[in-house]
Parts: sequence; C-alpha cells; structure tokens
Amino acid sequence: MVRAKGKIVRPARNSSRAGIFVAVALLTASALAAWANSFRGPFIFDDLPAIVENATIRTLALPIALAPPHTGQPANGRPLVNFSFALNWAVGGADVRGYHVLNLAIHTLAALALFGVVRRTLRSRPLAAKFAADATPLAFALAALWMLHPLQTESVTYIAQRAESLAGLCLLLTLYASIRGAESPTPTRWHALAVVTCLLGMATKEVMYAAPLLVLLLDRTFFAGTFREALRRRPWFYAGLAATWLLLGWLVMQTGNRGATAGFGLGITPWHYLLTQCGALIHYMRLALWPAPLVLDYGIATTSSLAEVWPQAALLLALFGATLIALARCPPWGFLGAWFFLLLAPTSSVLPLATQTVAEHRMYLPLAAIIAAIVVGVWHVLGRHSVVVFVAIAIALGALTARRNIDYRSAISIWQDNIAKRPDSPRPFGELASALTDAGRVPEALAAYETAVRLLPNYPKVRHNYAVALAAAGRLDEAAAQFELALAQYVRGNRKEADAALADLIANGRDQLAYQIAEVYAVRGETDKAFEWLQISFDNHDGGTLSLSVDPLLRGLRDDPRYKNLLAKLGLPTAS
Repeated sequence: MVRAKGKIVRPARNSSRAGIFVAVALLTASALAAWANSFRGPFIFDDLPAIVENATIRTLALPIALAPPHTGQPANGRPLVNFSFALNWAVGGADVRGYHVLNLAIHTLAALALFGVVRRTLRSRPLAAKFAADATPLAFALAALWMLHPLQTESVTYIAQRAESLAGLCLLLTLYASIRGAESPTPTRWHALAVVTCLLGMATKEVMYAAPLLVLLLDRTFFAGTFREALRRRPWFYAGLAATWLLLGWLVMQTGNRGATAGFGLGITPWHYLLTQCGALIHYMRLALWPAPLVLDYGIATTSSLAEVWPQAALLLALFGATLIALARCPPWGFLGAWFFLLLAPTSSVLPLATQTVAEHRMYLPLAAIIAAIVVGVWHVLGRHSVVVFVAIAIALGALTARRNIDYRSAISIWQDNIAKRPDSPRPFGELASALTDAGRVPEALAAYETAVRLLPNYPKVRHNYAVALAAAGRLDEAAAQFELALAQYVRGNRKEADAALADLIANGRDQLAYQIAEVYAVRGETDKAFEWLQISFDNHDGGTLSLSVDPLLRGLRDDPRYKNLLAKLGLPTAS
C-alpha cells in the first residue's frame, strides 16, 4: 500500500526477507559458477604496469600505496584502485588467484547493490501500481542478467579493469544509500554512507563524476517528483555529494593527460574521436544484445569522416533526443536513457583517449540500462511467465561468460583470439610476441614482432620489446637497428644523429622513458649517465627497473657496484 508521495510499498515482511535471501544466494552462486574457471588466468596487458611492475603496491604504508606512478596505467590517478592492489599484494604477493577472487567479489557485490537499487525503485510511488508486487523477481532478473553478461568479463576477468567494477560498486552503493535515506525517518546515517561511498568512487575512476547527478535524477524521478523538491528536502546531502567532485577534480589535475594517454593534443582531434564514438556506442549496444565477437583490444583506429558513420550518428541523436523528451514526459524511461549517456560521456564523447578508442569495459554500468529496458519489456508482454525466459537467458549468458574466460587462460590465448578477430590491429601482435618470448617460443615471437612493426612502425613499446628480444637472441646489430633511441646511428658511427635523437627523447619522454634512456646510455658505454637515469627511473617507481637483473641491454653495467646496490634496493637477485 502507498501511504505518501515518494514512499516505498512494503509487502509482508517475512515473505520479503525470504525472497531477498534467495535472490542473494542465487546471485552469489551464479557468479561463482560463471567465473569459476577464471581464477588462474595470468596477468596480461595493463596488469603488468598496474601490478607486476608497480613498486607502489609493495607496501600498505601511506601515502605510498595511494600514490600510483604517473605512467598512464589503469591505477594512475586512482588511489583506491592502487590501494586495492596493495592489499592483494600484502596477502598473496604476485599470486594471481587473489586478484581474481577480489575482482569477482567486487562484481558480485555490485550485482547485489544493483538488485537492491532496482527492487526499491520498483516499489516507489510512480512504479508501485505496476511493479511493487513483483519487485523482487524483477530486480533479481535484471541483476542476474547484468552480472552474468559476457560483456562484463573485461571488467572482471581482466584484473587491471578493477577500476571499472570498483567504481561501479561505489556508484551503486551511493544510489542504494540515497534511496534508503529517502525512505527513512532518520536518514542521517544513510546520507553519510552515500557521501562516503561517493567519495571513495571519486578516488576510483573518473566515471564516478556522474554519481551526484544520477542520485539527484533518481530522487526527482521516483521520490521527490521535482528537482526543486529533491533539493529542498535534502540540501545538505546534495551539498555533501557535490563536495566529492573536489577530490575528483584534484586527482584529474594531478594526473594531467594520464601519461599521454588521454586528453587533447595527443594526435586525435575531438571531432574524429566523436565520430569514432558514434560507431563505438552502436557497437556496444549490439554487443549488449548479441555478445559476439568480444575483443580485448580494439586498437587506436579512428573515424575521420561523418560519411563513414552517419547512420550510427543519426540513431544516437534520435536516442538522445528521445531521452530528453522522456525525461519530461515519461521520467522513468528518461532516467534509463540518461543513465546510459551520462556514464559513457567521459570516455565516449569528445575527450580523446588516445591509446584505446574503443573498449568493452566502458559498458560495465551502462549495460544495466539496456537490460532494464529488456526486462521491463518482456515482463510487460509475458507477465510472470517471463521468468522462464529470464532463467534461460541467464543460463546462456553464464555459459558464454565461462567460455569467454577460457580465452583469458593465458596471455598467448587471449592475444591469438584478439588477432583472429582484429587482424589489422598491430598492438595485439606485439603483446602476443611478448607472451611468446616469455614462453621461450622465440622464433614465433620474432615473427609476431615483425608483423607488429610492419603494421605500426612507430609504436615505441613494440620497437623496444622487439629490440630486447633480438638482443636476447644474440642478434645485437638487429636489436640496435630496432631500438628507436638512436642506437642504429651510433652503431654506424653517426654520433651527431644519435645525440640529437637522444636529446629529443630526453626532452619529450623524461618522466615516462627514464629506464629506456638508461638502456641507451648503457649500450653506448656511458656508464655514469646510465646509472643517473636508472636512479631517476627508480625514484619514479618505473616498472622497467624490475627487469634490471635480466635486461640484456644492461650487461655492461653488471660489474659495477652501483648495479648491485640498485638490485639490492629493488630486492632483485644478482644477475648471472
């Protein structure tokens, strides 16, 4: 029964509790079943700089554990993510299982929070007449389909994308606490919890910017009735939520362009990036309905002409226009559209993310809006008979998720899968080559490197790794030729060109490439300069220093006492 505007319809207490208990148990069991085969998947791609090479997670001491290196890796500018990795390291070191377990725990808690948000929203005054009696099974269906969807594997199985799922958990907990505060006669503790989780989310990922806006929109749509009334009822609460933007703003200012990975002036214009996102957003929607093929790395390709994506752009404009109209005429549907567009705005509009123009993990929370629309639509047509449909879909999605996890069983398998689906993308070839090198399959690795540098000749990371692999194979002249830091000119005796190239490298890459600069000086035989830059690399927590004991390009330094001292500082064994 609805007693007053904005209040929650409360069914029988015992039946409600029983239904919640069953839903929680089933969601938890389903998550474990779908991801049971993921716990031994190795560190891959950005896991390496974020975890394996991240010296700041080797301790729980503050502020070190809250200060990730500014290298553009996923924990950069996200202190809570970095601290969560530090917790994992403190418990199990580099044992990958602990990281997977925590990722799955975060995802499961996010699904439970989504269940709570949806269940209580369906029992609010605008929706109670249609949905209150079936709020628990509907919320369970939505949460289960969202949780088990294969699109979520990139945010759960791929460890470094914990930033996405952890931010999602914080945002959903903020919404849940806000709803509880709206219905409580003593809302202070719920409001305080919402502000705290919102603040934690701001320290997790930039997408959290949307949390205060979504809380206000949800309040206006389902509880207060108008924005003015929502702000009148809880002014100090909204002031507290808005204050959390200060932390996010400070973190964004501290990280700048995230190690030259995000921002303007990085080689991609806002217009070209926007055009690229027109195709990307429609692609995400298609994957929400039919999750295949799933791709870990789409590369850095962009769209340069509106003619290439005008149908997608027109569809997005229509959906955005429909959202604006719905916000005025049918607010619950407008809320779903706003949820989708607000959460994708930071990564999928005009601010270029230069190293990853398309990424499936960006759909972690926006996916909920699409699934909500599907669940409500099917329920409207089939009523309670739709339970059978939802169960069948959930089982199918869980099976597809388990199947996708198999691709993550090794670095070699995930990159081979990526190449099969995106054979024109150079970066997967470089990552596959690195994995093959680690597995001792050197001839295959060198072949993959050759393909990578042919597809993208000026990609520094691939060139560097290719040079290291060639050096390890004893092909030092070829290694020098591939090293983009003037080694080729030096070997040929062109010192002037080498010095000019090296000076340019130092001017433009001092903060990110200190270790590589040290390698150049080591190969040139300038020992003092090499140690000077190794110290800079060490002071910057550069992950490259962790390969110091096995780096073939530093062979000439190994008899120097400074080399042994540096190994001791890093806790690395003495090179053989």
